[in-house]
Amino acid sequence: MATLLAHIQIQPGKEEKWEAIMRDMVHHTFGTEEGVIRYEYWKGQEPLSYYCLLSFKDKWAFYHHQMSDHHEGHDFADVLAGIKLEYIDPVEGAGGGLPPTEHPALPADASEAMRTAQERFPLAIPAWWSARA
Repeated sequence: MATLLAHIQIQPGKEEKWEAIMRDMVHHTFGTEEGVIRYEYWKGQEPLSYYCLLSFKDKWAFYHHQMSDHHEGHDFADVLAGIKLEYIDPVEGAGGGLPPTEHPALPADASEAMRTAQERFPLAIPAWWSARA
């Protein structure tokens, strides 16, 4: 399982283009990908701020999403001012039924795309999460 909260800042004047990208991403993610549990975009209170809540059955499904043609096919550089991906973990009994975020080792026979995704989107489980389990 892998759940993330993306903190997204958009360049001024790019709100319409960004929201069109978001709609397209949701359409293709739910229409073509397996292993998607949650995939939602939200506007923030601060101008030009957005969030994306992403939850996948495992980190491999997340990596597949990130490397997909529909994800790689958008010109994010034209609209993004900044993005921070934050792996999050549900609080037991208060996490909307999502399972814990886990970090299995990359298999020896992993594809080049999965190796690239692992480098671009590394997952590290904070020690304090384990202590609370």
